Amino acid sequence: MTSMPFEELETVYDNLASAIDQAGSDKEALLLTKLALVLADRIGNLDTFNDALRTALQDLDIEPQPLQTTTR
Repeated sequence: MTSMPFEELETVYDNLASAIDQAGSDKEALLLTKLALVLADRIGNLDTFNDALRTALQDLDIEPQPLQTTTR
């Protein structure tokens, strides 16, 4: 897997923060859910998506639940 250059990652952060601000706090979760579904479709691989999701759950002071690893 390739990594995005740091400068582009900073731009991703800025664009995401701007999109969240545009959506507003009442639609933030909906925006992030829609974004995750679009990106999952573009990734095209459940294991890769789950790996990214596990990474995003790190350091949130929660007990992560197991993720599904097969489609229904």
